[in-house]
Amino acid sequence: MKQFVLTPAAGKRLIGKAIAKHAAVTKALKNGTVVIVAGTTNGYVAQEILKKISQVKTFQRDHFYRGIILPPHRPKTSTGRSYDESKFPGDVVITNGELQKGKTIFDVVDDLREGDVILKGANAVDLIHRKAAILIAAPKAGTIGAALPAVLGRRVQLIVPIGLEKRVHENLDELAAKMNAPDAQGPRLLPVPGEIFTELDAIALLSGASASLVAAGGVSGAEGSIWLIVNGKPAQEKAAEALIKSVVNEPAFNF
Repeated sequence: MKQFVLTPAAGKRLIGKAIAKHAAVTKALKNGTVVIVAGTTNGYVAQEILKKISQVKTFQRDHFYRGIILPPHRPKTSTGRSYDESKFPGDVVITNGELQKGKTIFDVVDDLREGDVILKGANAVDLIHRKAAILIAAPKAGTIGAALPAVLGRRVQLIVPIGLEKRVHENLDELAAKMNAPDAQGPRLLPVPGEIFTELDAIALLSGASASLVAAGGVSGAEGSIWLIVNGKPAQEKAAEALIKSVVNEPAFNF
């Protein structure tokens, strides 16, 4: 058994590396469409997927988000979320292995079919029930509102890359009922059907080892960090250690 500490940025990079090798994503890259909806974690996912198909030079993670949660001393709305989309570059849409520049999920969602994949981040994850939820501020439920008809109506696969720092322990449906009440204020909350994919899943996919979250937190740049234990055969633990060493010094996300 080995132990490791990962910052949120390192976790995002780890998730990105694994999603690029996810079987459904690999298949859709060859013969289908992959939509990477803008978000901070998905910025790392997009980099790793575009690197895989040798098209990463055209992509930058800067401003690859629609809303972002900031600390109190940074410009934001009253809810703590910033919504400056003036430099938003669009989502990443890849069809048959080719990047479709300037497209968003809204441009292509009606054409998505079974075998295609939507990658959409979230804001809360229940690890016990393997369920995620998304904060909603847009009156038509934003990008997830656009994605769900394809997911539920046409069997497009929804994968939710999400870091363990977003874990919650209460029932997401009950939390959503509170946040979505007519007299409530602030963003709403939408639990979503989809495959959640955390650092634990990334380690399992890339090394074959199993990982568990045992502690969390830190200071001086380690805020939000996770402490993991990793178990497996010697070769699997060695692979996991090499994998984590490859991402452990990932610099913090810059806004």
